[in-house]
Amino acid sequence: MNLEAPETPVYSVKGHKEIINTIDGIGGLGIGEGAPEIVTGSRDGTVKVWDPRQKHDPVANMEAVQGENKRDCWTVAFGNAYNQEERVVCAGYDNGDIKLFDLRNMSLRWETNIKNGVCSLEFDRKDISMNKLVATSLEGKFHVFDMRTQHPTKGFASVSEKAHKSTVWQVRHLPQNRELFLTAGGAGSLHLWKYEYPIQRSKKDSEGVEMGVAGSVSLLQNVTLSTQPISSLDWSPDKRGLCICSSFDQTVRVLIVTKLHKI
Repeated sequence: MNLEAPETPVYSVKGHKEIINTIDGIGGLGIGEGAPEIVTGSRDGTVKVWDPRQKHDPVANMEAVQGENKRDCWTVAFGNAYNQEERVVCAGYDNGDIKLFDLRNMSLRWETNIKNGVCSLEFDRKDISMNKLVATSLEGKFHVFDMRTQHPTKGFASVSEKAHKSTVWQVRHLPQNRELFLTAGGAGSLHLWKYEYPIQRSKKDSEGVEMGVAGSVSLLQNVTLSTQPISSLDWSPDKRGLCICSSFDQTVRVLIVTKLHKI
C-alpha cells in the first residue's frame, strides 16, 4: 500500500482459502538483504512467501503433507537475512508447534512444540545471522531460543518465563538494543524484559557435539494500560523508547519508555 495513494494497492493477490492471521515483510529497500518478500500465515494451515514483483503465485508454499491435520497458523516471522541467499521463515501454530523453514534450501530446518498456541514470534534482528527468537503463547508464557547453535537432536537451547496472567499477544524487540523486548498481555499490560547471555553460549554434550546454552530473562518494568488485551505493538526505529500499541478497547496509545540508554 502506498500511503500517499491508498486507494490503489501496489500489490494485491488472492493468497489463501481462509482468513489470513499474520503477515511479515523483508528485503527490498527495507530491512535485510535480498529480494523484497512478504510471508503470510492462514487458518487454512499454509504459510506462503510472496514476491511483489511476481503476480498471482507464491514463490514458496509450506503446508502439511496430504493426510496430515492442517493446523491454524497464527504467526510468522522472517529472519537470518544477512546476505543475498540466506533467509528463513519461522511459523507458529495453534497447537504449540513452531516450525523453522530454510528458504534457501526449501526445507524444514527445525521444529518444536511449546504446548500452548503460539501467538507471536520475532527474531531479535531480521538482518543478521540468527541470534535469538522469542515465542509468546497462550497461558501467559513466553520462550527465548538461542538460535546460534543447533544440536542435531535437542535443537536450540531455550528459557521460558511466565510473563502475564493471561495470553501474551505480542513481542517486540527494541530496535536500538536487541537484548530488550516488550511483551503485550491479555490483561492489558506491557512488560519490559532484558535477556542476559550466559558466560558461554555453547558447550559440548557427552558425545562431543556442540549444543547451545540458554541465558536468563529479567523483568525491568511493567504497566497496565487497559482492562482489555493489547493485541498489537511496535517500536519507533528512529526515537529510542517511543512505541505504539492498540487494544481491544478500540484505543491506540503512544508511549515513551525512558532511561533505556542506561540499561
